[in-house]
Amino acid sequence: MADLAHRYENGFPKIGIRPIIDRRKLVKAATKEMTMELAREAARLLSETLRYPDGSPVECVVNDVCISGLKEAAQCADRFAKEGVGVLVTVASGWCYPLETMETNKQLPHAVWGFNGTERPGAVYMGALHAAHNQKGLPVFKIYGRHVQDMDDRTIPDDVQAKLLQFARAGLAAALLRGKSYLSIGSVSMGIAGCIVDDSFYRRYLGMKNAYVDMTEVTRRIERGIYDPEEFRTALAWVREKCRIGPDPNPAELVIPDERKERNWETVVKMALIVRDLMVGNPKLAEMGHEEEAYGYNAIASGFQGQREWTDHFPSADFLEAVLNSSFDWNGAREPYIVATENDNLNAATMLFQHYLTNTAQIFADVRAYWSPEAVERATGHRLEGRAAGGVLHLINSGPAALDGTGEMMRDGEPALKPHWEIADEEIDRCLAATSWRPTYMDQFAGGGHSTDYLTRGGMPVTMARINLVEGLGPVLQLAEGHTVELPEAVHAQLDERTTPTWPTTWFAPNLVPGDPAFDDVYAVMENWGSNHCVVSYGHIGADLITLASILRIPVNMHNVGAKRLFRPSSWSAFGTKDPEGADFRACAAYGPLYG
Repeated sequence: MADLAHRYENGFPKIGIRPIIDRRKLVKAATKEMTMELAREAARLLSETLRYPDGSPVECVVNDVCISGLKEAAQCADRFAKEGVGVLVTVASGWCYPLETMETNKQLPHAVWGFNGTERPGAVYMGALHAAHNQKGLPVFKIYGRHVQDMDDRTIPDDVQAKLLQFARAGLAAALLRGKSYLSIGSVSMGIAGCIVDDSFYRRYLGMKNAYVDMTEVTRRIERGIYDPEEFRTALAWVREKCRIGPDPNPAELVIPDERKERNWETVVKMALIVRDLMVGNPKLAEMGHEEEAYGYNAIASGFQGQREWTDHFPSADFLEAVLNSSFDWNGAREPYIVATENDNLNAATMLFQHYLTNTAQIFADVRAYWSPEAVERATGHRLEGRAAGGVLHLINSGPAALDGTGEMMRDGEPALKPHWEIADEEIDRCLAATSWRPTYMDQFAGGGHSTDYLTRGGMPVTMARINLVEGLGPVLQLAEGHTVELPEAVHAQLDERTTPTWPTTWFAPNLVPGDPAFDDVYAVMENWGSNHCVVSYGHIGADLITLASILRIPVNMHNVGAKRLFRPSSWSAFGTKDPEGADFRACAAYGPLYG
C-alpha cells in the first residue's frame, strides 16, 4: 500500500508575522507589549482558521522581537528565510519608521495591519508605509479597521479578520505554487490551444517549472510492471466492489466483449497508479529496484493528452482523471491530485488556484451549451424556474470531473464539497453510488474504457473560473459565481440525451448583475467565456481568486464579485478608482509578473 507522506516531505510555506514599533525608547517601552500581543493574536487567528492541503494547521512564525530599525528588519528577514516563510503580515500599533522597518522582498505576498487607535497615529503610519511601498514598486495590502479601538483592546475586529484571512488564503496559494512543477504527459490533444504549455507563464507568473513525459512512458510502465503490485490488487478490488457499471450506449455491433472490458479495467487502474507516481514519486518503486522511477516530477498538477493517439488504441483516461481528481480512492480520503484532461494546462492552473484556496476537489468541464428558458421549453415543454429562470449553462466533460462533484457530501444538511479531512466514509460511498461508469462511445474512444456519469446536486454555491492566455496581453483570469441547479429528472434526461449522456453533468446558473456587459444575462456569460473549458469550485470564492490574481499580477477581465469584496494591493487605486477593472489591467502591466 502506498505511503504518500513523501508528497509534502519538504513541508509547507509559513506565514511570518512582523511586529513593528517606534524605536524611541519611551514610546517603544509603552507599545512593545501591545504590539507583540496583536502579532500573536493575528498568528492565532490564522493558525486556528486556515489549513494546509494535508489538513494540518497553517504555521505562523512571530518574530521574537519588535522591529524598530534596519538591523532588526534584516535579522527578521534572515530568520524567516531560514524557516521557510512564504507570506508576510506586518503588525503595527502606531507610528514607526517605514523606510527602516519595511520588507523589500517583492516576491513575498505582504499585508500590513495598522491598529486603528487614536492614542497612537496608526493611520499616519499606514499612510506613510504604503506610500513608501508604492514609491518603490513593492505592492502591499493595507489593512486598517473601520472603527477606532481603545488602546487596551487586543481583539481583532471582524473586518480586519476578514481581510487578514482573505489575504492569507491567497498568499499561501501563491506560495504553495512556488518551486513546484506542472507535468505534461503527452502533448496537444485534438488541436486545443490550452494544451500548449507556455513555460514563460509558469515560470514568470506562478514560479513553477515544467516537466514533460511522452505517453509511451505510461505504456512502458504498464508493460514492465513498474507500479506497486500490492496496491494494484487493492485498487482493482475496490473498483470491482465500489464502481457501479452503467448501461453500454453503443449499438450491438460496437459493443466489446466482457473479457476485453475487464482487461480495460485493469489497464485504467494501472494508469491511475502510474500517473500519480509520475507526479509525486513512490518510494515503493525504489524498493522494487526502480530507483529513477521512484523520484517523480515534484508535480502539483499534471495533464494527460489522451485523445486521440492514446484513446484510439488504449482505454480512455476518464478513470484516472476522475479518481485522481477526487478526494478519495482505494486508500481512503486524501488530498486530490490535480490532473487536467486533454492536457489543458491552463485549466490545470485554474484548478490549482481554486484547490489551494478551498482545499477541495475541482470539477473540470466543457462549457457545452447555454440553454435559454425558451429553448428548454421548446425542447421539453418545461419552463425553467427559480435560480434557473434566466437559463442555465450545461457543464459536462469526458471523465475528469472529481467524484466529489456529485454533491453527495453534506454540510449542515446541504450538499457540499469538503476538504478531505472532513469527509466521512459514508459520504465517499454516496459519491460512488451516485456515479455510473458507462462504457465509452466506441466511435469516439476506439480503445474502450469507461466514462464517469453523474448529475451534480443542485443548491450548491459555486464559482466557475478559467485562466486564458491572450497574445499581446498575457494571462487573464475570468470567473463567475453562481449556483448548481437541479432540473426535473425528465427534463434533465431530455437535454442530456441531446449531447453525451455518459458524461457527468453540472447545471450552472451564474449570479446575474443587471446592466453588466458580461453578467446581464446567462447568454452574456457564455458569450464572453474565453475557452471551451472551465473549472467549478465549491463556494463563492471569487473575491479570493481576485486577490490571488493581483498577487501574481494576472488581471481579471470578467467577474461578478461586488466591489466591497474586492481586496487588492493599495497601489491599485493609484491606477484609477472609478474603473477598477481598468486599474487592475494597468497595475498588472506596470508591475509585471511576480517572478519577473
